[in-house]
Amino acid sequence: MVSYRPYNFTLSIKMNEFSIEDRLERLLKYFELKAQVFQAGPLTHPASFQSNSEHGYIHVLRKGKLLLKSKCKRSRLLEEPCVFFYMNTINHQLVPQNNEVDIICASFEFGAALKNPLIKALPDMIFLKQDKIPTLLNSLALLFAEAEENHCGRQAILDRLIEIIIIQLLRDLMDENRLQIGLLAGLADPRLAKAINAMHAEPARQWPLEDLAEVAGMSRAGFARGFRDIVGSTPGNYLVEWRLGLARSLLSRGKSVQFVADAVGYGSASAFSRVFTLRQGVSPSVWRKQTI
Repeated sequence: MVSYRPYNFTLSIKMNEFSIEDRLERLLKYFELKAQVFQAGPLTHPASFQSNSEHGYIHVLRKGKLLLKSKCKRSRLLEEPCVFFYMNTINHQLVPQNNEVDIICASFEFGAALKNPLIKALPDMIFLKQDKIPTLLNSLALLFAEAEENHCGRQAILDRLIEIIIIQLLRDLMDENRLQIGLLAGLADPRLAKAINAMHAEPARQWPLEDLAEVAGMSRAGFARGFRDIVGSTPGNYLVEWRLGLARSLLSRGKSVQFVADAVGYGSASAFSRVFTLRQGVSPSVWRKQTI
């Protein structure tokens, strides 16, 4: 058994520049996606994956019969090509049931590990059959073709292709409304997306509920209710989480506490530190030292 454990930061964007097409752009800009493929080809032995707050796992089953096991979910027999990934990772195990299992496995992270609003809003595990995601078929074909070759640069190409596939999966979750609650569900709603994009673009701005409702083109009460029901959080709490996610991303890049406090809308470094410590459990300075 094998066990695997594997800046251009712009805040000022004009209000009239928001569009539905920007839904993932800022998330991927502020939280850099990095992936690393460590299994590409036949899997002939059980493989265990340990929970890790720093990265998630994605598995792309091309063919074969595979048993997916985890402590907190019922075992699942996979017999068709599929993609499944763990954003909030849990212990799981892949057990081949025949000699035909062909699979690609990778670890991935979004800047500041997995602690950002996008990841926190997703289920622990997402499973999709490949025939249900036709927009990914070309990318998957390229991925498997590269995995079969042994050309120079193979690892780098596999890593980049997996990153593309993860982005396409996130886009598919929105476009097909596959999630009923969470950030991607909110971004799939044309009106809520305008308000979420506004907060993403200007995190340092004070955002009264009335202003966000106006951006969304909704009444104050309707916006507050719709945001809570679909995103699963109040607009105010979401804004705090977004600011802290950006703060972690900036701190991990070595930015000073004062710089981060200004960038995410706190009047002073001390005010920012109080909120950060309350939510994170350690001060910004300590967190940065632990991360860099």
